[in-house]
Amino acid sequence: MRSDGTAVYMTQDIGTAIQRVKDFPDVGGMVYTVGNEQDYHFQVLFLILKKLGFDWSQQLHHLSYGMVDLPSGKMKSREGTVVDADELMLEMTATARTISEELGKLEGYSEEEKNELYETIGLGALKYFILKVDPKKRILFDPKSSVDFQGNTGPFIQYTYARIQSIIKKATFDYSKVVTIDLHEKEKELLKQLELYPDTIQQAASNYSPALIANYTYDLVKEFNSFYQNVSILGEENQDKKIFRVQLAKKVANTIKSAFSLLGIRVPERM
Repeated sequence: MRSDGTAVYMTQDIGTAIQRVKDFPDVGGMVYTVGNEQDYHFQVLFLILKKLGFDWSQQLHHLSYGMVDLPSGKMKSREGTVVDADELMLEMTATARTISEELGKLEGYSEEEKNELYETIGLGALKYFILKVDPKKRILFDPKSSVDFQGNTGPFIQYTYARIQSIIKKATFDYSKVVTIDLHEKEKELLKQLELYPDTIQQAASNYSPALIANYTYDLVKEFNSFYQNVSILGEENQDKKIFRVQLAKKVANTIKSAFSLLGIRVPERM
């Protein structure tokens, strides 16, 4: 205990861990998401709980992550520049607004819809930029480059999702039936990438690494864009091929939405 009667961090964490198991006896494990500056603290915590005879101490994991730096200094540290999370999120939304207005693709949007889109893009950019990096690595976060609509960024993936929604809306025919076609090479590559999704989720869970899902999604989007540039979808004359390609595009969109949902990122229906 401290001289003022409050408990030190270790005492608090021991008591909290024990209380959590009492409150949630069916819990399968606990993951502590805390920066790598606290590695030793958690090694000691888990060892103490083991010495105290708690079997569930074997199911405790410290998801140790590298610090996040800004060009101006540390993002969150007693020694460096402290950046308020709310202010950073507002800044990201403002950056998304500036870039979206420069691109000028917001005709027909109400002011409320625009603001919602800016927030979706801004927060998506922030989350994706951080989550695409292996948790153990240190990150230099650059707000402007994270909102770029090209490259391995959240907005680039969101834009591809919105593009597919546009294709689906224009598909006014019935594309729900099963068809038999000879697959184009680009279709095969896209199907192979889709097939990897369930295994990627399992790997991400086993390794405590959201980065695996983030980078899988980027690879899927790259594969789709290659398919989109090389193969006609709605312009295809063969009806069965057209039906299959719309189905394939929709499956890609659903997978993007699912993957981003796991990362806590929203996708806009149009951009």
